[in-house]
Amino acid sequence: MSFLSAASPLHRAPSGSSAVMMWVILAAIPGLMAQTLFFGWGNLINVLWCTTLALGFEAVILKLRRRPVLFHLRDCSAVVTGLLLGLALPPLLPWWASVTAVGVAIILAKHLYGGLGYNPFNPAMVGYALVLISFPVAMTVNWAAPETLLDRTLSFFDTAAIIFNGASAAPDGWSMATPLDVYKNEIDSELATAVIQAPVFGSGIALGWEWVNVSFLAGGCLLLYRRIITWHIPAGVLGGLALLSLALGWDVDQNVPLTLHLFGGGTMLGVFFIATDPVSAATSNRGKLVFGLGIGVLVYLIRTWGVYPDAFAFAVLLMNFAAPFIDYYTKPRSYGHSARQRTLTDQGHQARPLRAGLDQSNDAPQRDAAGSDLVPGSAMTEADHVSRL
Repeated sequence: MSFLSAASPLHRAPSGSSAVMMWVILAAIPGLMAQTLFFGWGNLINVLWCTTLALGFEAVILKLRRRPVLFHLRDCSAVVTGLLLGLALPPLLPWWASVTAVGVAIILAKHLYGGLGYNPFNPAMVGYALVLISFPVAMTVNWAAPETLLDRTLSFFDTAAIIFNGASAAPDGWSMATPLDVYKNEIDSELATAVIQAPVFGSGIALGWEWVNVSFLAGGCLLLYRRIITWHIPAGVLGGLALLSLALGWDVDQNVPLTLHLFGGGTMLGVFFIATDPVSAATSNRGKLVFGLGIGVLVYLIRTWGVYPDAFAFAVLLMNFAAPFIDYYTKPRSYGHSARQRTLTDQGHQARPLRAGLDQSNDAPQRDAAGSDLVPGSAMTEADHVSRL
């Protein structure tokens, strides 16, 4: 007798952390190639330098913690941290600033909290934010000019010499302010039609930057297709940024236009590769939407009224801080309960002070906040019950 049989559906999402990290690395390659094509070798050198530093710091800390070094290095999380910092930092940033950023990211933001899976904040953004606050000049004047505007392009070794010569600023003529920085600083004194005549804008949205963002967008679509990330956080970030930009920044003679917000900075890198960090972001689907929406709103507010033209690092870190609160109120309903069980007490009833539970008599059966017996007639208090949970 023959029986009909069918194979179970195959799950496309990678199951191991190393497989997930490898897909993130592969998805970031188009953006890195676009950065190299339009802005020279700086970002590629930064990626190689930051990745080497990240692996070195990771190995040293693992050795000090008496953990198996090679086993933990194979998860590639340190490589991803170095990669993201190399992509986000200015291309001509001096080497010592990169050392600071990577060291803070690996040592303080990651291993201080217990290592991979325990960090409450995005390690790469902690390192980025610290060097942005500590070395504002170096983080401002070392953005490479588009190569189409240069009389002579820098070779790989020329770029490496600028990065490793120890100076805090690149030589004149090789660096240029970012489009967001130019627009934000000039729009107060000139009309939009005059501002966009600056060479950094070229004939499109932002010379070179739009193609870099499109490349990271393509990489993000690959992550979505492979189910490495879900659509909730990217949709929330883009939706929050777009809604506020359209509602409050419709006058381009006073505010940065939406197209420049989306394609004139590091938006797509932040949307698909930084905000979607599974450890420091919200966990439920509804929570991810709220998390992403908050990032988009904060990016617009900081870009518009803050002192930093590109605000993704601070927006992500602030929402990392709020992620547990978001999860607390957006977690799904537990099976078998009519309402979300957020605490040990009934919703609508005031929590009994723990001290009162310790001081009360043990003659009567102890009950929890829902009214059920803990251990009838025993000396077990509410504090004991909580500790057993």
